[in-house]
Amino acid sequence: MIALSLAEIAEVVGGQTHDIPDPTVQVTGPVVRDSREAGPGSLFVAFAGERVDGHDFAAAVVEAGAVAVLGTRPVGVPAIVVDDVQAALGALARHVVRRLGATLVALTGSAGKTSTKDLIAQVLQRKAPTVFTPGSLNNEIGLPLTALSATEDTRFLVLEMGARGIGHISYLTGLTPPKVGLVLNVGSAHIGEFGGREQIAQAKGELVESLPKDGTAVLNVDDPYVRAMASRTKAKVIFFGESDEADVRAENVRLTDTGQPAFRLHTPSGASDVTMRLYGEHHVSNALAAAAVAHELGMSADEIAVALSEAGSLSRWRMEVTERPDGVTVVNDAYNANPESMRAALRALAAIGKGRRTWAVLGKMAELGDDALAEHDAVGRLAVRLNVSKLVAVGGREAAWLQLGAYNEGSWGEESVHVSDAQAAVDLLRSELRPGDVVLVKASRSVGLESVAQALLESGAEGEVSAR
Repeated sequence: MIALSLAEIAEVVGGQTHDIPDPTVQVTGPVVRDSREAGPGSLFVAFAGERVDGHDFAAAVVEAGAVAVLGTRPVGVPAIVVDDVQAALGALARHVVRRLGATLVALTGSAGKTSTKDLIAQVLQRKAPTVFTPGSLNNEIGLPLTALSATEDTRFLVLEMGARGIGHISYLTGLTPPKVGLVLNVGSAHIGEFGGREQIAQAKGELVESLPKDGTAVLNVDDPYVRAMASRTKAKVIFFGESDEADVRAENVRLTDTGQPAFRLHTPSGASDVTMRLYGEHHVSNALAAAAVAHELGMSADEIAVALSEAGSLSRWRMEVTERPDGVTVVNDAYNANPESMRAALRALAAIGKGRRTWAVLGKMAELGDDALAEHDAVGRLAVRLNVSKLVAVGGREAAWLQLGAYNEGSWGEESVHVSDAQAAVDLLRSELRPGDVVLVKASRSVGLESVAQALLESGAEGEVSAR
């Protein structure tokens, strides 16, 4: 964080100082909410949760070097006491962002946010110091913590914004007002909470409504809900996508033999060839979104193409492709799932596993509301249409719908299997996998299927694989 004294912070957040002998002492380190991350010069934010109360760790974080605690009560060590810790954290982030000379880029969408954010960050880092959201910490706590990690030399601040209801993104943009706003898509993620795509579009569009007149809205021209957001902003609009109307587009899109996308990138400033290190054709749209942002921030087509071609995956469990010593390839995409990302992952599996035996180990897609049965059934059917060799549906009712969709799609579906939990899936795979097989693991985060991928990788290291 930029250096601020405890007195300044107390004034910004409207708090009272307690047990602080010298209010001029500065916070020079990070602002953290995990006591294990506290270190010299840090500020510890004490949240009181259902199971753990951060205030209980106050003495430990100060001993570790934290300058003070931001909490709701005195804790016997230097502290700034406020009525609402979350509101105070947001106020501090808003203050710091206003003082920074950085250009703030915000993005949202139903699918691909984290992968696209990672691409944008890796491209912009070629131009100037860039701070960006770690993983998918995109809510009312994670976003201000990311903003507060910026320093005086930060030139680009890239923030992922999530929403679970109307008004959420408006709140986030109020804390960290963006200059460039990117909307990727409007899909089915959280549709059960929102009530429909129109409501999701309303929420996502709050991002472009927040942009200043001299800002830029970067919109997916191929998504009608996103394209319509052009009328909701006073900022400049730049479109990306496959349409000829896109300002930033891709031509000659293809997949390499290993399932990695290659294409000719076209921007208003020129064209250049891209061959990505990431897996799956869905990353082309993510790359175009990143390219559009980078173009608006002054990078040439050649610079963008080189950066996209060298960019890797920065966040865990998102299309992580690992080959075991026995030749079994594990594709760990278990961080989360919705219908759009499920379809993209299955198509990537089909491309990566061309000419090999493929396994789709799939689980529940959460928060789909009344659409849950139809969407799970459709994913099971798609697996058959893509000639995925084996479907292993993991879990309860939703997994049964996946398996039923595969079964009803055709005779191949009779080979699909429904198992009760992750351990049952691991046991099945350990007995059935053969060298050269490709295994995709994907479900909503709550299912915990990353444990299946981890077990398979550990098995490969120990040489546990069937030779049949």
